[in-house]
Amino acid sequence: MKRSLASVAILTIAVSTAMQSYAEGSPVDATNTLPDAKPGQCFAKVIVPAVFEILSEEVIVNPEKETVEIIPAAFDKAEKEIETKPAFTVLKAVPAKFKNEKEVIEVEAARTEWVSSLGRRGIPTSPTQLVAAKTSGIDIDDAEPGQCFREYYTPAKFEMKDKQIKVKEESEKIVIKQAEFESVEESIVTREAHTVKKLTDAIYERVEEKVEIEPAKAVWKKGSGLVERLDNSTGEIMCLVQVPAKYDTFVKSVLKSKAQIEETEVSEVTKPHRVQKLVSDATQETVEVEAEFTNVQVRTKTEDAQFSWTVSTDKGEGTYTGNQVCLKEIAARTQTVVKKVLDEPASVEEVKVEAKSKSIKVEKLATAAEVSRSSIAATTKTVEKRKKTTSERLEWRQVLCKTNMTKELNKKIQSALKEAGFYNGPVDGSIGRGTLNSVNKYQVENDLPRGGLTIKVLEKLDIM
Repeated sequence: MKRSLASVAILTIAVSTAMQSYAEGSPVDATNTLPDAKPGQCFAKVIVPAVFEILSEEVIVNPEKETVEIIPAAFDKAEKEIETKPAFTVLKAVPAKFKNEKEVIEVEAARTEWVSSLGRRGIPTSPTQLVAAKTSGIDIDDAEPGQCFREYYTPAKFEMKDKQIKVKEESEKIVIKQAEFESVEESIVTREAHTVKKLTDAIYERVEEKVEIEPAKAVWKKGSGLVERLDNSTGEIMCLVQVPAKYDTFVKSVLKSKAQIEETEVSEVTKPHRVQKLVSDATQETVEVEAEFTNVQVRTKTEDAQFSWTVSTDKGEGTYTGNQVCLKEIAARTQTVVKKVLDEPASVEEVKVEAKSKSIKVEKLATAAEVSRSSIAATTKTVEKRKKTTSERLEWRQVLCKTNMTKELNKKIQSALKEAGFYNGPVDGSIGRGTLNSVNKYQVENDLPRGGLTIKVLEKLDIM
């Protein structure tokens, strides 16, 4: 019994002595002031373990990415009608139309004439003869046609004169000047200007990243040799060991340069075509056309014949001409002339000439180049980290000691530890190495302060 208590005391003193020798980073020492103990109570310095909590942290392995796709401009092929020659008007002159009309022209008026006889061979008599006949007592004025007289005469004189007859009336003539064209070369747009977009992909680099999943810590472990000798006694040596932090290394993609879009302007495409351009339209000019005439010879008396008359039944005086003078009725003499009379005036007939065109192939911009963007979600990895919420510390805890330990109490402790599955030795009330090892295991399993038999252990075992 004495040896067991000595072991407990030695362990308690060794732990207390070791705690005082550590520099900064050792557990917080809350034992500088002695506890307010009552007579019969024992206390020992104990290590209250650090408290940790497990935290889950999402670490980005691959950041969010954006994929960019260039949709090139699209063109529709189409047929385009271009005008190679515009519509114009052709003027056609329609000449005036004439019709033929017959006109009877009196070239010699009807008259009565004194002739030598009523037969075909009768010749005209002169007025002198008639005057002479009248003077001779012949009533010439009252003479009846067909009545004959004897006459002497000097023939009348005649002359032929030209008489101008209009055979074609004046009119108008229309002179047509047709439309004039010039051949020119014209550029036709066969493909419209557009924009071409080129994508330069984003560049990523893979880097390693080390993540701390458990910080560095200091734990108490049994030493493998003596660290400090205690006078007049020996006991277990406890060493505070520094445990390094734990890390997890993973590879992740990091954006080095973003995707770039380069735009290039493409000029329009043209093709030359030869077309005709109207310089001047057709014109018309009206020209006066003079009338047309023809000459007709007309016989005109210039001097009357000189006659002396006697009644045919009477013998006349003077030189007998040998002709019988009779008053003969001579019908008018006519001439039929064919002349052209304006039937329809000259006119202009308009002929519409349709425009000429031809079909060429062109490309029309249907849709401009576009940029399609889509996002790829970032990928993450869940990393568990232990975060210390409270550090280890040294504090005074009430313990069992030589003053307050009894054999019956020791048996209760051994029985409770055996029932809990931590002790396999005899229940004899003797606290030895086996019992203390069982106590230490029980403290660790139940997260109790370690440092020998403590009141916390007894309370947990439901002994006190």
